[in-house]
Amino acid sequence: MGEERSMAMVTTIGLMSGTSLDGVDAALVRTDGRDRVETGAFVTLPYDDALRDRLRACLGGRADGAAVAAVERDLTDAHVGAVAALLAKAGLDSSRVDLIGFHGHTLLHAPDQRRTWQIGDGARLAAHTGISVVGDFRSADVAAGGQGAPLVPLYHRALAAPLARPLAVLNIGGVANVTWLGAASDRGSDDPPVIAFDTGPGNALIDDWLWRHTGQRYDDGGALAEQGRVDEAALAALLNHAYFARPAPKSLDRDAFNPAPVAALSPEDGAATLAAFTVAAVAAAVPLLPVAPIRWLVTGGGRFNRVLMAGLRAALGVPVEPVDWLGWSGDALEAQAFGYLAVRSRLGLPLSLPTTTGVSGPISGGQFYERP
Repeated sequence: MGEERSMAMVTTIGLMSGTSLDGVDAALVRTDGRDRVETGAFVTLPYDDALRDRLRACLGGRADGAAVAAVERDLTDAHVGAVAALLAKAGLDSSRVDLIGFHGHTLLHAPDQRRTWQIGDGARLAAHTGISVVGDFRSADVAAGGQGAPLVPLYHRALAAPLARPLAVLNIGGVANVTWLGAASDRGSDDPPVIAFDTGPGNALIDDWLWRHTGQRYDDGGALAEQGRVDEAALAALLNHAYFARPAPKSLDRDAFNPAPVAALSPEDGAATLAAFTVAAVAAAVPLLPVAPIRWLVTGGGRFNRVLMAGLRAALGVPVEPVDWLGWSGDALEAQAFGYLAVRSRLGLPLSLPTTTGVSGPISGGQFYERP
């Protein structure tokens, strides 16, 4: 991209396929890759049931190479479709877009084994959209000893610059993660600190429970959990996991927790107990933070779950609000972040820090695929 453009505003599209297996989020962003961000149009292109089931079958690296290659091709083509839909919504020609940030879809995340695996063909995406692509955001961090996740915190920092601190941004996707943003005085320097880590389960266990017991893909608004009662013994068993004793930074695979403790419960009680597990895991993260946040902003699909939000307000004892109340888009935010990170990648700026992933030093990353 060139040093001469280091302070220029760049038009990007961020693409995200999250662990909830909903589909592709595509968001338009203009940014300098530092502290200037202007957000634009956003679309979600849901996966069809067949592709969703094939993706689910590949999680954990369980499928054979031919099946993964076929899914990767079709997943990439779904992203091509999402880019086309976004450009049409924005009334924008592809020639006006400088860069795509392409997260791909995570099949396996085992940073303690120096392994992270996101599928998605960046060269194919660049060829079919006519836009240069940055992909493979996590590998450099993991190779350098980091957790490779979460990667959105530096985008949170840019968005939250004018807000009072200490502040927490909680993303409840398939896995939940927190970004803690302190004031400069919290570290005795002019550089406001940022700390991030996965708190524990988000929606994935709840979604999988609903799928097995009702055929629904998620608990809409927390309606099923509202009808159930928390089984305290099952909740205690779920919380008795080594992950919660580990110091931050730390990260999780989508399937890190065994839901066996709720196996004998009714659909309603199981949903209520798993929702309580997500809330308790977030509350357990507070002692790992330098200063308790005065406010929590919630993004990701979990912000629509009434049981989760009510539980968080009760457990945390401070304002807990959807990010949408600030004018941020909780649906678009993670996709926007990868558009932002793509620019940082091209500028050689850090995508992660020792305090966000545990990497040995600030590190950039990403693989560049130039448009034809």
